[in-house]
Amino acid sequence: MTKINRQQLVGAWLLASYVEQDMATGVSSFPMGEHPKGVILYTPDGYMSAQLAKGERARFASDDVYAGRADEYEQAGQSYLAYSGRYFVDDATGRLEHEMFVSFFPNWQGQRQVRVARIDGDMLYLAPAEPMPFNGGLKMAYLAWRRAPAHPALEATGSVGAGRAA
Repeated sequence: MTKINRQQLVGAWLLASYVEQDMATGVSSFPMGEHPKGVILYTPDGYMSAQLAKGERARFASDDVYAGRADEYEQAGQSYLAYSGRYFVDDATGRLEHEMFVSFFPNWQGQRQVRVARIDGDMLYLAPAEPMPFNGGLKMAYLAWRRAPAHPALEATGSVGAGRAA
């Protein structure tokens, strides 16, 4: 188990688990189901993006992203969380902060939130520094991320565009 630093954090991580614990009752829940999907990216130049979703999500009746019914948007909104922006790591202390330049949840836009983070092998563990309001109560969110394998095209050639048809 190691304290994080920027170099260890850089890359893509796939969501392995997301558990919330209610601070008042101690009850744990799985807000994105027991098999959530997600990707969190940390770039070398200091940007990050987090995308979390329920493992199974209902499709809209229409293939037009702006032509969904109100109930479809409500269900989609309750099964997805995303934000992107800059990130900050204090290599001496391991303190990690996510700054929300854009966020699916508008109230987070512009915020800088502290994360408690640690790396153990190929796993990254993240939690907010303090309980937050989630699903009607004050909760801690515990997320486990597994380092994503290298993209096959990059492994073979070392460049992003390799293997694309012209």
